[in-house]
Parts: sequence; C-alpha cells; structure tokens
Amino acid sequence: MKKFLIGILAAIIIIFQPAIIFATPKVEIPEEIYKWIQSTPRGNYYFNYQVCGYKINDDGTLDLNILEVPTICTYDNIQIDDVIQKRRWRGKSTRGYNNLIGRADYLVFNFERATVQIVRRADLDHTFTELDYDTSGEPIKLSEIAEKDISCKFYREILKWVRENNDWVIKRSRGKLSAKDSKLKSSDMPIFKITLPGN
Repeated sequence: MKKFLIGILAAIIIIFQPAIIFATPKVEIPEEIYKWIQSTPRGNYYFNYQVCGYKINDDGTLDLNILEVPTICTYDNIQIDDVIQKRRWRGKSTRGYNNLIGRADYLVFNFERATVQIVRRADLDHTFTELDYDTSGEPIKLSEIAEKDISCKFYREILKWVRENNDWVIKRSRGKLSAKDSKLKSSDMPIFKITLPGN
C-alpha cells in the first residue's frame, strides 16, 4: 500500500511538473512608480521613473553628467530556479529564496565617459525586501553593448524616456542647476550629446 501511494504521488508530480515549472509568479508592479520597458521569456524589465534623476553635488547643484536609475526585473519560475541553483553551486545561502521574485539593479549612467554601471544588484523577495546584494559591477561602455543584448534595448529606452522628459527629471532631482548649466539649451545638455546604445 505504501509503495502504491508513493507511485501515485510520483505520477502526480510528473503530471503537474510542467505547469509548476512554466508558471510565472504573480507580482504587482505599481505603474504610478515603475515604467515597463520590455519582457523576455525569463523576465520583465521596469525602471523607477519617479525616483530616477541626476546626482546631487555637495553644493546642492545637479551633475548633469551622472544619471541614477533604480530598476526592477521580475523573474519567471525557471529563472528563479536558476538563480537558486547557482547560489547552491557557489556555496551561498538560499535562505528566503523560496520567495524570490526578481532583482533590483541600481544603474549609474556617466554621460561624460559614455558608460553605465550596475552599482548595486539586489535579489528581492515577494515583499520587495533584499535577500542579498552585490556591488562588484564595473562601468561598461555604452558603445560596447551588443545590440542583441537584453540590456541594450533596456538602457536605450530608459535614456530615450529621460530625453523626452528631461525638464521633469531635472525638477524631480531635488537639486538645482548650476549657474553655468542653467544657461544651457536643452539640446546642449549631456543627455542629448551621447550616442544611445545600439544606435
């Protein structure tokens, strides 16, 4: 009888496993804070347009060469399982990872150097609490990002949105333009001078 029940349980697991594997965790991303950019088979990419803004210098002026952008990528179950398995292989803790829903990347664009850097990457649980984080990201030249790379379109669309809403982003950045920058025409600001990735 015990073997019979084990057999039935195994059959149920086999039958329902595909549905479990290919299910996507239900995550509500507030549209009044995050703008969706793209979806891939493994994730959905958003950036926080309410918080993205220019770096504030010590004197309270804005550094128009440095744009800071928080982003989120939510995972499907296959990507979640992949992240957990890789952590196990590396001997890292998987505590709380049964609630993993995706990651937050904190991007810094440097227009003077034409680079982007993930200064902090954090795994997130279903309450958007950090499970673990990494700060080892290095600056990458925007011109060196392959057009077929998932991040290429993501970064390009973020920068295009900032160009279209630059005055609003400046106002939301909680700093002030320097005397020099306040005389700039919109088209002369650094965001309009860089070549977008993939272009």
